[in-house]
Amino acid sequence: MSKFQSVEFFKKKKNEYSLLPFRFERLDDQRRVLTNLAGEYLVINEGELKAFVNHALEEQSDAYINLRAKHFLIDEKSEMAKELLEIKLRTKYSNLSEFTALHMFVVTLRCEHSCPYCQVSRQSDDKLKFDMTEEIADKAIDFALRSPARAIKIEFQGGEPLLNFPIIQYVVEEANRRKNDKNVSYVIATNLALIDKNILKYCKEKSIQISTSLDGPEDLHNNNRPRPGKNSYEKAISGIKMVREYLGVDAVSALMTTTRSSLNRVKEIIDEYLDQDMEGIFLRPLSPYGFALKTKSFKAYGVEEWNKFYEQGLEYIIELNKKGVEFKEYYTATILAKMFTSQDPGYVDLMSPAGIGISAIIYNYDGVVYPSDESRMLAEMGDHSFRLGNVLTNSYEEIFLNEALLGPIEESFAYSVPMCNECAFEDYCGADPVFHHGVHKDFVARKPESQFCNRNMTIFMYLINRMESDQFVKELFMKWGQPHA
Repeated sequence: MSKFQSVEFFKKKKNEYSLLPFRFERLDDQRRVLTNLAGEYLVINEGELKAFVNHALEEQSDAYINLRAKHFLIDEKSEMAKELLEIKLRTKYSNLSEFTALHMFVVTLRCEHSCPYCQVSRQSDDKLKFDMTEEIADKAIDFALRSPARAIKIEFQGGEPLLNFPIIQYVVEEANRRKNDKNVSYVIATNLALIDKNILKYCKEKSIQISTSLDGPEDLHNNNRPRPGKNSYEKAISGIKMVREYLGVDAVSALMTTTRSSLNRVKEIIDEYLDQDMEGIFLRPLSPYGFALKTKSFKAYGVEEWNKFYEQGLEYIIELNKKGVEFKEYYTATILAKMFTSQDPGYVDLMSPAGIGISAIIYNYDGVVYPSDESRMLAEMGDHSFRLGNVLTNSYEEIFLNEALLGPIEESFAYSVPMCNECAFEDYCGADPVFHHGVHKDFVARKPESQFCNRNMTIFMYLINRMESDQFVKELFMKWGQPHA
């Protein structure tokens, strides 16, 4: 079947139906998955697909009815289908008009942990020259409040940001004073080792949320995240309990990073999150940045090993839900939101064009601005390809119109990228020019060699197959895909 047909091919024949834009992919020998511009998908068999494109489907058939309902065809009974498809497509890209909602402030590079997979080129906790100053914070606040987004989030990062807690307080006070009608929220990404009652009292007063790291059971967490005293896990768990006591159960969230030591322990890792009363987990692989690149630890496992880890984890979570234990995998939920709704969740790695600069921006301790946390990590290793400028010497316009940002964004629009533009899963995927530049020295890279592409393609196929083979899973995934589910 040729992918390039004449215009007449797609028009109504004998006043039957017209085809709306779609792409398709092989699920197995018999089944094909079809997707449209709004991201809706439908699985039909090979025979039905051939009949569909040849305008030979019977109007009474299930395939015909489903294709019409999902906006793959239009007939005299569905003249509004094109308008509905247009509305969904506009909604999908509506977040681009209110760009840069997340503003990350690296208030220090100092850290008392020495994680071997750390994505940041950290500094020892006694080097004060790696702290953000009030002068730089002032300028960064001005930039953040100029964002078109009506609601912004300021996230404090490090190093360990609590080592420079006074600057966190300064930013919160100044941003609240200057925000006018802007809705500003705050989160501190901390390992919790330094959390205390005074810090939590301030966080409660200012409604500051906490994000932390939890890599799994005690031995695994301590091995992944060593610190003096070998009590990283103990500090994290006691910190989580303290945050909940002062700020509430929902005031703290946790992230894990998968190392080679994690690969055979996914059930134990999930059980640890359950033991700590977490509502879900974000299964995420190592990233090839910072110390992870320097130490080559990102090569500790390949994509196939990661995919196996992810699938084993998700199957365990599905079984937990079948037993009545409500628990969610957040990366899966993000993909499902793109499948089942017209609202883009705004996750940077799954945006097209790329979410760098559009979804998030980062202000380094020295005032240098980067379009993502990952690009800042590349710079720490000597690659300044994504450096946008400095808040002390450059204007807002100079930074956000910098070719170092506009170039990769333009090239990352997946709808015009070779192979992506033909892929049935383009609507669910995104573009990660920083990842591809870091690994391939190219914003787009050759898709057959892309770990990013391999990983996501495998996940998309797996999720659709699971939904098509198990009604419970389909209902569970549809629930996960809804906002605030």
